[in-house]
Amino acid sequence: MGQTESVQQVLRRLLAKQRYAVLATDSAGQPYTSLMAFAVSDDLRQLTLITERSTHKYANLRSNPRVALFIDNRENVGADTRDAVAVTALGEAEEVAGEEEVRLRSGYLSRHPYLESFAGSASCAVVRVRLSSYVVVRRFEEVLEWRPGD
Repeated sequence: MGQTESVQQVLRRLLAKQRYAVLATDSAGQPYTSLMAFAVSDDLRQLTLITERSTHKYANLRSNPRVALFIDNRENVGADTRDAVAVTALGEAEEVAGEEEVRLRSGYLSRHPYLESFAGSASCAVVRVRLSSYVVVRRFEEVLEWRPGD
């Protein structure tokens, strides 16, 4: 990060560019990961995910709502050592309903319009992840943490 660039600015830039995250859930004590399309709120306090209710990840979220999401900008080139930014977002997930479900689905689809038939399925859950912190790593050694609300 540059001298004047805040953690929030780095997060906003990364989260605007990246459309997918790796979601980590707990499956009876065993970590379980899934590649997920996501949308982020303007205030960076929550992420929206959509998943089929019949999936392992959904069952995991129901039994333990604590999650981690990993988002990065790597390109699998040598410059990643110098330029890569990796973020771990920690929070709690919950399925939403009613007006909140409609609002979050709409925001999600504005970012991922190609997922409209999937996201509109009655078998899918709209999941809000309320974020407690972000851990930002750059150059594999520069580590900063930001907590929404601080």
